[in-house]
Amino acid sequence: MQRLTNKSKIASNKEMSFMERIYLPAILSGMKITLSHFFKKPATFAYPEKTREFSPIYRGRHVLKRDDEGRERCTACGLCAVACPAEAITLTAAERKAGEEHLYREEKYAEKYEINMLRCIFCGMCEDACPKEAVFLTDRIVLPEHKRKDFIYGKDKLVESMNNRIDVSKRQIKKYTIDK
Repeated sequence: MQRLTNKSKIASNKEMSFMERIYLPAILSGMKITLSHFFKKPATFAYPEKTREFSPIYRGRHVLKRDDEGRERCTACGLCAVACPAEAITLTAAERKAGEEHLYREEKYAEKYEINMLRCIFCGMCEDACPKEAVFLTDRIVLPEHKRKDFIYGKDKLVESMNNRIDVSKRQIKKYTIDK
């Protein structure tokens, strides 16, 4: 008989001892391991009651920032969509109409701004690419949903409200100033 490799092993019919036949040492060693785990600190959290502390630069849910006067910072330049490696951002630009100066700071604004959170890889390239510092990744987590369409965040979920401002000072590199 010719062997193809030298890795084959010959099985032996070694007679088992009395202790091996009653499996008592194997059962006791398994119980020892199980009992040792009872006295270890658990590796999991009871999530809704307790939360884990995140890093100050944790990249979570996106937010579209407003300026101090309540106007949207986004000017629909599209650099965030171009910089996104997962192609998760889509936006449509529109011209600001007369009387909307209190809503948008530039003549052009994002009429539709959507982020597909299922495609997003939370890399932060969108916030790095934004020249107006309009989009940021916050320390908030993306909430679970039941339908895929609920993971497409539009401006209704992304734009921060003036009553509940989100602090992104830990993520900001430089303060945005308006040249007048």
